[in-house]
Amino acid sequence: MTTLFFNARRRPRAPFGAPALLLMLLAGPAPRAIAEAIADDLAPATAQAPGLLERYDSGGQYGMLPITVTQLEDQLRRPELQAALGKNTIAVLYPNVSEPFRGAFIGMIQGIEERTRLRVRSYAVDARFDAADLNAQLKRNGTRVVIALGRQGLNVASALDSDIEVLVGGALLLSDAEIVNLNGISLTPDPALLFARLRALLPETRRVIVVYDPKKTEWLLRIAREAARGQGLELVSHEARDLGQAAQHYATLFSSADSRRDAVWLPHDTTTVEEGTLLPLILKQAWNSGVPIFSSNVLHVKKGALFAMSPNNVELGRSLASSAESAIAGERKKGVQPLRELHTAINLRTASHMGLNIGYQQQRTFDLIYPEP
Repeated sequence: MTTLFFNARRRPRAPFGAPALLLMLLAGPAPRAIAEAIADDLAPATAQAPGLLERYDSGGQYGMLPITVTQLEDQLRRPELQAALGKNTIAVLYPNVSEPFRGAFIGMIQGIEERTRLRVRSYAVDARFDAADLNAQLKRNGTRVVIALGRQGLNVASALDSDIEVLVGGALLLSDAEIVNLNGISLTPDPALLFARLRALLPETRRVIVVYDPKKTEWLLRIAREAARGQGLELVSHEARDLGQAAQHYATLFSSADSRRDAVWLPHDTTTVEEGTLLPLILKQAWNSGVPIFSSNVLHVKKGALFAMSPNNVELGRSLASSAESAIAGERKKGVQPLRELHTAINLRTASHMGLNIGYQQQRTFDLIYPEP
């Protein structure tokens, strides 16, 4: 029979989780090293699982408590100890989708794991995913914070118990009704960063014109109005509740806009920036009028927008991990913020058509350049 002896003396060392602990036992290091690693890792949990580790004085020396590997495994399976060990676990729900979309969410998870020392458990979810089973599993693991990535992750997270904190990340088109009780980071770029880049490229710009659906984008427009003032810009907004209204607004604004002082912003809004028929019309009107357009969607740069910003997925994951750690520490926040972890893309052909000369040094300030060399 294999017998381990736990020495109650403790010293600072890197934490070990239960799987790593069992692997260490099977690898067969010295009993003292095993005892010290276990004592360090399980010390916070001993109050909830009394009897696992004991210390007693014997002539001024620490005593030894014998325990077999089988007994240790039995102890580690105790529900109260499992909950104590996993009480600071972060769960990540991400959509079970194919590439290239899957790669974006994997990048976010990579950033989360790089930023935190807490244990991260990831779950690929879809419409068939059993939220009730997940909820029970998270409670068994003692999970306190869930990071819900994408629309599907958010849908599954909405069915979890209210005592589990949910952070949203990597989701678009969050309406006022959705974000009122949510905390996290949207996938739409922060208007302040878009406007700052606009002023750097076109310092004579004075007005930003945007067409938006208030049912989908009003929360973002509130942020954009303040951001525009901060950049010394006037934000001129036009409400459109369907594609027809949006098309009329674009026709009017392009015919009256001043290409030297005005620019048109295309936000993430499926009503006013509809990809099938409306976007080609917008791009054609912008090209013919010389009015610059910039976008919250990097794919629009490939099609002719002057510049756009796209998510830096790994950095977004790091920011979400920081928010999760703050939530675990008891810092409760409400509200969804626009994304500030971004890559920037530019279309040099469009810039040249507008008379902009983007030199090599300035090109280096962009992460993506189109048309691709």
